[in-house]
Amino acid sequence: MNNIFSALPDNLDSEVFEQLLSNETLKIERIISKGHCSPEDHWYDQDTHEWVMVLQGEAKLVFENSAEVHLKAGDYLNIPAHTRHRVSWTPQDRVTLWLAVHY
Repeated sequence: MNNIFSALPDNLDSEVFEQLLSNETLKIERIISKGHCSPEDHWYDQDTHEWVMVLQGEAKLVFENSAEVHLKAGDYLNIPAHTRHRVSWTPQDRVTLWLAVHY
């Protein structure tokens, strides 16, 4: 048995993406951020839909040609495939833990 809140890495110099489960149509990952954000000129433009939830901490996502969304612990949203988005902020003083489901 595993626990999504356990074994958080001590070194968070870079954002951590951990694949928890995958097959040909589904990928579930744990993402660990601490003060990380996407580069100003980088947009995620994925071939699959992504359902994302903030389990702890908080984050801001910005969508191309749209307002910024502030996610707090327990908030989730679905990002349709090819919806350009990026992470604009996560707090530097604490860990933000995400659960992402790509389908």
